[in-house]
This record gives sequence, C-alpha cells and structure tokens, in this order.
Amino acid sequence: MNRIQHLAISALSTATALLAVVGTMNAAAADLSVDQVRDALKNASPAKPVDLSGKDLSDLDLSKLDFRNANLRGVSFFGSKLVLSDFRGATLEGANLNGAWLMGTDFTGANLNRASLLSVVVLGGEVKKMPIFKGATMTGIRMIADLPGADLSGANFSNAVVGVNIKNQGMGQMRTDLAGANLAGATLAGADFNRSLMAFCNLKGGNLRGANFFRVKLAGADLTGADVTGADFTEADLDGTVFRDVKGFAEAKGMDRATNLDKIIR
Repeated sequence: MNRIQHLAISALSTATALLAVVGTMNAAAADLSVDQVRDALKNASPAKPVDLSGKDLSDLDLSKLDFRNANLRGVSFFGSKLVLSDFRGATLEGANLNGAWLMGTDFTGANLNRASLLSVVVLGGEVKKMPIFKGATMTGIRMIADLPGADLSGANFSNAVVGVNIKNQGMGQMRTDLAGANLAGATLAGADFNRSLMAFCNLKGGNLRGANFFRVKLAGADLTGADVTGADFTEADLDGTVFRDVKGFAEAKGMDRATNLDKIIR
C-alpha cells in the first residue's frame, strides 16, 4: 500500500470518526440551493461582494464557484464540496468547514479567523491538488487535517489549535499532517501543534514564538531564520532539523527532552 492510499484510508477513517463526534448537527436542508448561491455570486461585483454571512450551505456541491472577497462570516459549509472553488480574499471568520471537500480550493489571503476545519477531505476524486492557504489569516482556527505538501506560506496561525485534543478520547488518534508543507514566513505564535506531522516542513523565517511542538515530527524540517523564542520542543523529533540562524534558541523550551537533539543542523 503506497502513502497516498494509506492517507486516503486514514482520511476516510478520520472523517467517519469526526462525523460521529459532530453527529448532533442536524441534517436539515441548507438555507439556499446551489442555483441560488450561483445567482447571488453572479450578481455580485468587486465593489459589492456577495454577503452570505450566517447562511447554512451544508452538503451542497459548490465546486468551481467564485467566492472572491465574499462575506462568509459564520457560514456552514459542513460536508460541502468546494473543489477548485476560489475564496481568495474572502471573509470566512467563524465558518464551519468540517468535512468539506477542499481539493484545489484557493484560500489565498482569506480571513479564516476562528474557523473550524476538522477532517476536511483533500484526497480522492479527479482533482489531486492540495488546497492553498497562502497568506491566509487563521488565528484561533481549530484544524485537524491531512495537508502534506500544501502551501501555507505567510499564513497567520497565531493561537491556532492544530494539535491533538488528548482529552477527547474519540479524537485522540487524529492529528494534522503538514509533512513537506510550505510554511515559510508563517506566524505560529502561541499556536498548539502538538503531535502533528511536520517532517521536511519549510518553516524558514517563521514566527514560532511560544508555539507548542510537543511530540511533533520535525525531522528534516527547515527552521532557518525562524524565531523560536519560548517555543516548546519537548519530545519533538529533531532528526536533521535545521536551526541555522534561528532567533531565541537559548529561550526555547524542552530542548533537553527533545528526541535526536544531537542530530540538529546549526
């Protein structure tokens, strides 16, 4: 079984577990039909972007639609197909994207503050592209997703909760996969990435102040020029992790309890 097949099975299992956890959400019809959403977008303009704030758009196929600069605060896209849709510059503050299909979805420059992205679907179907979060604002976001190789460069994850909620036994084995992802110049200040998979991740020049990397797989990751002041690396795997020209190395926490500390590159 190759890695993609393994991830697909893992994603399906994760989705099943998540749906059981959030099963209390009702399955009532969405507030708008697909055609109504299309019409609203068609009638929008750069001067007057569409406003769908607070709408329930769950379980709709909204693939390949143009939501650029739209006001989507508090919108529920629970289980919706957003494949290849364009959300550049859109406001999705507090939006529910749990279980949404995000193959090739573009969130460049979008506002995803306090949004929820649990068990999003990024594998399967004809589209093989990862979603794009370049320059997105994701402060306080709650996310558990498989995003290996995804572009999150310049994204702001301040105070985000991306790691495992170990107190929730139903979700204890679910963790975020950012292996090989591009997080160059990203802000992870105060974010919780505990137990995430971040091997060979590009974290060059990132603001990692106070981030929680407890048991994170950082083998081969590149932190060149990053600020790691107060970041916690307790039990993190640092095999081949690059710490060249980092700021605050002496102020980083848990280095004495990190795995493979003797194999870091400085």
